[in-house]
Amino acid sequence: MIYLDYAATTPMMDVSIEAYSLAAKSVYGNTSSLHDAGGQAAFLLENAREVVAKKLGVNRDGIIFTGSGTEGNILAIISLARAGKGKHIITSSAEHTSVHAAINTLEKEGYEITKLPLTKRGIVDVSLLEQSIRPDTVLITIQHVNSEIGSIQPVKEIAEVAQKYNISYHVDCVQSFCKLDVTEFSKFVDGITVSAHKIGGPKGCGAVYLNPRRRILPLFPGVTHERGLRGGTVDTPAVFAFAKSVEHYQYDLNKFWSLRNQLKESIKDTNCYFIEADEAHQLPSICGLCMKGAEGQYVMLRLNEEGICISTGSACDINSASGTKAILAMAHSLSEARTFFRISFGMDTTEEHIHRLSKALVNLDQDVKNE
Repeated sequence: MIYLDYAATTPMMDVSIEAYSLAAKSVYGNTSSLHDAGGQAAFLLENAREVVAKKLGVNRDGIIFTGSGTEGNILAIISLARAGKGKHIITSSAEHTSVHAAINTLEKEGYEITKLPLTKRGIVDVSLLEQSIRPDTVLITIQHVNSEIGSIQPVKEIAEVAQKYNISYHVDCVQSFCKLDVTEFSKFVDGITVSAHKIGGPKGCGAVYLNPRRRILPLFPGVTHERGLRGGTVDTPAVFAFAKSVEHYQYDLNKFWSLRNQLKESIKDTNCYFIEADEAHQLPSICGLCMKGAEGQYVMLRLNEEGICISTGSACDINSASGTKAILAMAHSLSEARTFFRISFGMDTTEEHIHRLSKALVNLDQDVKNE
């Protein structure tokens, strides 16, 4: 099997599996317990908090461990919004499903939402964002890297705008954490979401940074763990394994550009084409493509028959019948959106994998032309 769906999830690294197993066997105390077993667990937890905070370039006191990136997004967005004084939020039409879930909840509470489109290159227009700011704008939430096409948003510029108007800014960094340098903007934002399973860590574990200088309202007042912002006994083994992933995960930018260009060159004479940003705003390991004359789901199923795993977009949107959010936000038609599929590389992807993928796509394209 050739796995090319790393943007959905990654296999756990051996070092993370070993860390999880070690902690599960020997450090089983509750981190809030005052005895020695609890102290050992608390030590691992606080060390992991330091590792994640250092990688993000933020104050460790702002790191809250969660059960997923989805939970982190929802916790951060709703908490930051409710803690502010306004009732207006700015986001984009291409955010992750969890962001839209949080926004929909707030909309039912009377918040007004501005959803910005993407440019033809899949980027948020910062000038349009600034023009959308109102006196009652309480929060901006724009992702760092789009999970469907891999476009890199101008997060630093957006952070500067948010600071200018003293507006809280949350960034979904699930796809960019440990791949791009987030320290360029992390000190200037108020919320950052990350996830373990995108970088070779365990599923069911993530973290959110909430600026300690900002007033935060817990979703569920009265819980005691994680600064009273996230209830429930902390999964110490998962958090420990997450920290090991942060320390050992490697993203080879040059390798992934080479693989991306190899794929482009191999299918240039087919009806497949890339949906992408300019090189400066593109994460190379996420490839959004369309094939004229074939729905993305058909492409995915045909490749699966060849032992090649890809997707039709975000795994969290797999049951959506409307195509992907990103390509629609870029003003592509619904019929074109239905032809979209996503290929994403990881640490174990090789040139041979891309060669076999390209061959399968060329053959599939020929079959579609002959139908």
